[in-house]
Amino acid sequence: MSISLNTCILILKEHHLLKSSAVQETVATKMEYVSYDSRDIQTNTLFFCKGKGFRPTYLSMAKNNGANCYVAEQPYPEGKGMHALIVRNVSKAMALLSAAFFRFPQDDLFVVAITGTKGKTTTAYFLKGMLDQVDGGRTALISSVNDVVGMRPEDSFKSSLTTPESLDLFRDMRRAVDNGMTHLVMEVSSQAYKKNRVFGLTYDLGFFLNITPDHIGPNEHPNFADYLHCKLQLLVNSRKCIINAESDHFDEIYAAATTTTNPDSIYLFANESFENPNLKQPIDFRFASQETDMKETRFKLSCVSDKVKDLKISGDYTLQMIGDFNESNGTAAIIGAGLAGMSHDDCAKGIRHVTIPGRMQTEMTKNHGMVVVDYAHNKASMMALMSFIRREFNDPKIIVVVGAPGDKGVSRRPGFSQSLTAYANKAFLTTDDPGFEDPKSIAEEIDSGIDHSKCDVTIELDRKKAIYDAVAMSNKDDVVLICGKGADAFQKIRGVNTPYPSDIVVAQRVIDKLENQKEHFKK
Repeated sequence: MSISLNTCILILKEHHLLKSSAVQETVATKMEYVSYDSRDIQTNTLFFCKGKGFRPTYLSMAKNNGANCYVAEQPYPEGKGMHALIVRNVSKAMALLSAAFFRFPQDDLFVVAITGTKGKTTTAYFLKGMLDQVDGGRTALISSVNDVVGMRPEDSFKSSLTTPESLDLFRDMRRAVDNGMTHLVMEVSSQAYKKNRVFGLTYDLGFFLNITPDHIGPNEHPNFADYLHCKLQLLVNSRKCIINAESDHFDEIYAAATTTTNPDSIYLFANESFENPNLKQPIDFRFASQETDMKETRFKLSCVSDKVKDLKISGDYTLQMIGDFNESNGTAAIIGAGLAGMSHDDCAKGIRHVTIPGRMQTEMTKNHGMVVVDYAHNKASMMALMSFIRREFNDPKIIVVVGAPGDKGVSRRPGFSQSLTAYANKAFLTTDDPGFEDPKSIAEEIDSGIDHSKCDVTIELDRKKAIYDAVAMSNKDDVVLICGKGADAFQKIRGVNTPYPSDIVVAQRVIDKLENQKEHFKK
């Protein structure tokens, strides 16, 4: 693969990004590799000088390693002798030039994008499970858990970002196309738009699941308005839009969709019981709970408007994931499958046994009740999870292990305090990706907002010990919720991904140890 200097200049001019260019006659005018990492350079590399922490020495390294052209928002003396493309916004430039370098792989895929404060990952996995039924497993996935770009084992790998940097995203899309993948389901975070990771990308289907305050802080969004604005850009860039009519800020969400999409291509879904007298648009799909136990969730989906009467997806569905909130996620995914051409039987078969690492993974113990590992990591997710447990399992004692990340998501901390006060009987506040912050200070900040007359609190920074203590103190009718990290096998500590067994593995080890101790004591 390659891209010529002239092509780069034309693309940047077309999008009014190019401020100036410097062409060196003695340097090759074709770039055969692209990178934003000075350690990952090949001969004739197009190098992007991006990020707040960019240092000119990185450009020197890239040049010495073989880069022949750089893209930056200002000229650097360190780039003397290289082609230079000086642009107004380097992250936008990287997205556009990366798409061109990898030969616009999005044109060869049916691209589905999902956003929302909670439920993105679950919905994405549900939809992939269904599409795999009809395309022979050729559905690629970009998610906050794993990325899948092919059908071989080496084509599935742990993701580092919910939505990758644009260069990595288009590279992975090209790899997916070359591997014969026909569909792509991807999570799109607010940061993806804030940092132009998906700039210039249009989706065949775009989902808006919900919105509550999150990711607001010094290193993320300055306020909720900015967070919502970034989320809404997904709908502006989608050919068809699927929206949860129960979402807060619905009027703004719907208005954003109509800026580029005809109302005939905007689809609304809601619970059977949802009524909003101010809603002017008809609901297209309704779902209704049927039964939930500790292993499965069963619900019914109905196509109720004339616009969707020809879709063959009405009927009963079973999920191998508990939680009425997953009925909403499942409904969204089924609608997407229907709009992609699937019918009820294939949808029901495809979604039936989908599980997601670290999402609502439950373990029934003999003596310590039910242990649930979930990625719930903000107020909305915590409230939904604990209210469901209270409602469905006869108001059990709820013991929660949770922490908040450092350096980001500062707005989540009061939300944790509020949700624990509302539903938890006991909380173990612990470490969860503290970054460069003091984990004890984070825990104390959450603790300061908890009503201790309603929720007893222990601060235990050793996450493995916190999980052990939580399970050890529980009785057979209690529920232990281990929230935040799910299947993540690391802790982010001072810029280093420090190995950690994952909540799932730790919980299983604790359960085995406690159950074996009980059996030994009986003998």
